[in-house]
Amino acid sequence: MVEGAGEVCALLRQPAKAHSMLALAHGAGAGMRHAFLEQLADELAKAGVATLRYQFPYMEQHRKSPDKPAVLTAAVQSAARAATQAAPNLPLFAGGKSMGGRMTSQAAAAGLLTEVRGVVFYGFPLHPPKQPGTKRADHLAQLTAPMLFLQGTRDPFAPAQSIRAVCKKLGPRATLVIFEGADHSFHVPKSSGKTDSEIICELAQSTAKWMKK
Repeated sequence: MVEGAGEVCALLRQPAKAHSMLALAHGAGAGMRHAFLEQLADELAKAGVATLRYQFPYMEQHRKSPDKPAVLTAAVQSAARAATQAAPNLPLFAGGKSMGGRMTSQAAAAGLLTEVRGVVFYGFPLHPPKQPGTKRADHLAQLTAPMLFLQGTRDPFAPAQSIRAVCKKLGPRATLVIFEGADHSFHVPKSSGKTDSEIICELAQSTAKWMKK
């Protein structure tokens, strides 16, 4: 339930030997059933991470334009509460793909996620393509929880040099894992010697390793 926006759907995936729970938000252009998130949730489950994937209201209502930030962050807060209720004995983390991760960190910066132990970004959207800047990262300074950034070197939303600078400024709270050749969708060219599925597996393993720390 999202205040002022009605109900939204969610998908719970909880392996038998889970060590952590992740409230996982989708990106701006695709919902919680997108193939990337489906595969990521599968790999996270194999690594011992339970997930609660959920829709933002605009996606639930089949609208193209994302909701206002206040509605999006309210959805993140509601999802975090639902994840805690689903697995009260598991440490809670929150994050998401692109916009979903950014809205999660904005919710945390606003004090809406006090129970969350860390925030995970699967491709933090530092700026729109061809519009360099770091303003979108300004609110990250307000977070007290650890942050995990998983970024591709071919991501037009966050060049590696820029995201490294942001993480350096955040200090020990930020952990950055770079995926060579991956774009914003974590697609890699054949010349990389890896497949997209292998990259998603590495994303999950990196997430689980960081959570255990």
